Amino acid sequence: MTPAAPGVLRWRCRRGMKELDLLLGAWLERRWPTADASLRHSFEWLLEQPDPEIASWLLGGARPQDAGHRVLIDDIVRRRD
Repeated sequence: MTPAAPGVLRWRCRRGMKELDLLLGAWLERRWPTADASLRHSFEWLLEQPDPEIASWLLGGARPQDAGHRVLIDDIVRRRD
């Protein structure tokens, strides 16, 4: 899979739920430039998931099954303050 350009990712971070928009957009701005390939791949995967699933992981404390995806979720949640 070819990595998406940051502008495309910015658009995909717009979810229609303000909390998700803010969390995803902030992570893209702060972490994407220095994130390794694995973390970037996980972020692109996350943006493909349905909003209720993303919200349950980022806001509700649920956990994705994949360990790599959990690393990303933890990173986003930890940096939301």
